[in-house]
Formats: sequence, C-alpha cells, structure tokens
Amino acid sequence: RAGEPTCRSQRLMLQGGLIHPSSPGCYYYMPPTVRAVEKLVKVMDEEMQAVGGQKLNMPSLSSAELWRASGRWDQMGPELFRLADRHGKGYCLGPTHEEAVTELVAAQSNLSYKQLPLRLYQVTRKFRDEPKPRFGLLRSREFYMKDMYTFDASEEAARQTYDLVCDAYCSLFKRLGLPFVKVRAATGSIGGTVSHEFQLPADVGEDRLVLCPDGHFAANVEMLNGEQTSCPTCGEKLTQTRGIEVGHTFYLGTKYSSVSNAVFYSPDNKPQLAEMGCYGLGVTRILAASIEVLSTEDSIRWPSLIAPYQLCFIPPKRGSKEEEEGATLLERVYDDLAEALPRLAGDSVLDDRTQLTIGKRLKDANKLGYPYVVIAGKRVCEDPPVFEVWNQNAGKVLFLTKEGVIELLSKVQVP
Repeated sequence: RAGEPTCRSQRLMLQGGLIHPSSPGCYYYMPPTVRAVEKLVKVMDEEMQAVGGQKLNMPSLSSAELWRASGRWDQMGPELFRLADRHGKGYCLGPTHEEAVTELVAAQSNLSYKQLPLRLYQVTRKFRDEPKPRFGLLRSREFYMKDMYTFDASEEAARQTYDLVCDAYCSLFKRLGLPFVKVRAATGSIGGTVSHEFQLPADVGEDRLVLCPDGHFAANVEMLNGEQTSCPTCGEKLTQTRGIEVGHTFYLGTKYSSVSNAVFYSPDNKPQLAEMGCYGLGVTRILAASIEVLSTEDSIRWPSLIAPYQLCFIPPKRGSKEEEEGATLLERVYDDLAEALPRLAGDSVLDDRTQLTIGKRLKDANKLGYPYVVIAGKRVCEDPPVFEVWNQNAGKVLFLTKEGVIELLSKVQVP
C-alpha cells in the first residue's frame, strides 16, 4: 500500500523510532541515528585523512552559470532542484560538487606542482529530485554524502591517487564488517574514463551485478556489451546478484579542470591543467544499507563500530526480590566500567523502565540492536554476583562477574 515501508531497513528504522517521515524522500533523523551518523563520519575522516584528505565545506547552493559551463545544467534534467533568487539568478541545490570545487581550485592563482596532490573532501547534505524516492534512506531526495575531489600533476599521479582512495574505501567497509564488492561501473552524468562502484549485495538492491565466483571480475550489468556470461580472466560462469551502491569512484582527467581553467605551474613554470578524480560515499545510505544486510527480520543489527550506543543496562523489575541489591550492583558495574573504559561511559544506556519485566526490556534492546546488553537478573544475588550479558551480534548469552563484564567490553571499539 502507498506509504507502507518497502524494505527491511526502512521498516526497522521506522519501528525503532530512528527516522520519522517528513515529505517524500525526506526524513527527520532522530537522536540515535545522528549518533550513528557522527560515528560513521568519524571513521570516514580517519580513512580520508590517512590518504592526505583535507576537510572543507562547500555551499549547497550552486550557481546555474557554473553548471551551464560544464554542460550539466541541461544534462542532469529534472534531477536537479532548481531555484531562482530575488534577482532572478538561477541556482541549484548541489547533488554533487565537481563544478564548485574546480572553481575553488581555479581561483588559487599561482598554484605550484609542489602543492599537489590536493585531496579535498566534505560531508554535507545533498539533494536529488528523485522521480520515485523509496526504501527509506536507501533512495531519498535529501541525504548525507562524503565527497572527495583530487587534483594531481599528471595522469599517472592521478591514477595512483585513484587506487589509494579505492583502497581506503575497501578499508572502511572491512572495518565496518560489511560484505561489499567493488565492481566496474559506467561513468554516467559525472563523466570521466574509469569508474568503480562499491556495492553491498542485497535483494532490494537496484543494481544488477555479475561476479566471477573466484573474484577475478565484477561489473555492473550496465557496463557490459550484450550478455557476458563467463569471466574474461578464468572463463568461469559469472553469477548474478543485486546490489545497493554505497560508494562510487571516478577518474575524471581534465573534464572539469579544462572548463574552469584549474591550472598549476609545472617545474618549468608553464600552466598545466590539473588531472582530477572524484569519490563519493553515501553516509546515510551506508547506514540504511548496513541495517538492510546485517539485520534479522525483526531486530536491527548495526556494524558494531557505529551502533548509536554500545551498551544497554537493564536493572531488576520494580518490586522483585533482586530490586534493591541488583540496582546497586549494576550501578557499581557502570562506575567501574566508566573508570576502566572511559570511552564506553558515554556509549551506555540505562533502561530504567523498571515497571516493565526484564524480558520486555530485553526484547526492546534486541530490536534496537545494542551490541551488548547487561542484565541484573536472578543470579545477581549470588556470591559473587553474576550478570547476564547478551552479545547481540554474536547471538550469545554469557553469565559473568563484574570483572568478566569489564574484560569482555574492553575489546569493544568506539571511533
């Protein structure tokens, strides 16, 4: 039915109160979602800065003149949100920032080859007038993206940068524990000569992919001429799957630098066009796609690195015989944990709805996907006290003393 959630991640995020619909393809991100987004951005910052990325922030409003100069004002068609200011000047809400960043670099007069490579990136809201926004944050009209733009002195250097950033993307997805594939892709409206997509295989994915079972070849079907059925390297039969695109990289050459005249001065002081690349990661899409591929039908599972909270404490039910002692002991666990592992102190939630049974609160914690749940249950009155600990991502229940709880949680990573 119209307005019904159309995929698992959308349903789970709505049920868990993580997003709230505003207008088609636009959502409120609720506080836990903002925490997850901020953690994900932190991990992206680490990976981008490891390859020499410098973070900046470009305007969302982009002048129509810039887009006309590159030819994309007409080429992008109705996907661009277009508007005019009070003086009748045309603008668009940026879906991507190739024109803007190239103009910025072109404005730096006397840029020397010694200052290259330049690797500039941002994490901002982007806008696309999708004909059919659907699947919640997987295809929305307003979304967060990390986009990097690189400027090099030669084609060879630009291709080295390309490989470096692709490796950083692989590192990011491995750290998140996501089952990604890197596939050859078409360059589309961005342009350039080489392009790869990073895809998470999933039934609701809108892209059709072909993969070599031995990993020699992977491509988006739109790249292939005719029906290619066997691997060009080893001859094995290619398998088909669907994927959610979560990252895209492009080697652009001088497509944009030639329009804006983004030049640097070579060792013999001659102006030369910079060789460019651009690299996108869908921040909010990665969030939803990871919930899509990791979760069960009724419970969210986060990549543990970016779960909004790592830890949920559940004290005994009000009126139970463990109530007083259990609450005191649970508080002591938290205090000792905060002292031993200060990074987890702000990553913990106390479910103080003690009018509800432990079972009901555990069910809620399971739905929201806290990686660890620590319960003061029946065995908390033993000597020494024993806590029930649920390791949600591993699907295990452990019975541990206070020291055991702290030792288990010492392995938890927080960005």
